[in-house]
Amino acid sequence: QVQLVESGGGLVQAGGSLRLSCAASGSFTSINAMNWFRQTPGKQREWVAGITSSGSTNYADSVKGRFTISRDNAKNTIFLQMNSLKPEDTAVYYCNANVVAGFQQYLYWGQGTQVTVSS
Repeated sequence: QVQLVESGGGLVQAGGSLRLSCAASGSFTSINAMNWFRQTPGKQREWVAGITSSGSTNYADSVKGRFTISRDNAKNTIFLQMNSLKPEDTAVYYCNANVVAGFQQYLYWGQGTQVTVSS
């Protein structure tokens, strides 16, 4: 079984910064791509940023230039550095991971961490 645990959410003023973490634990061979998503009430979950096992990154246009995704493979952890936060960034942030176990790949999700940006 694999667990993803997010942390680092909180309340911040517009223009401020937060750093989210997502740590994977459990029994697996390796982890391929990992991603950050976010969701607000009544809306679909929105992809924010992704990072491959080799460190290639991609971002949604809405966060490009403000958010940075990074990864520590030794600790099976990804991070999301969020700068210049806006009220519209308020959401529950989730991470997911494509985990390899045996000869198969499985997708796991974390439980989410709340980010609230006040104006």
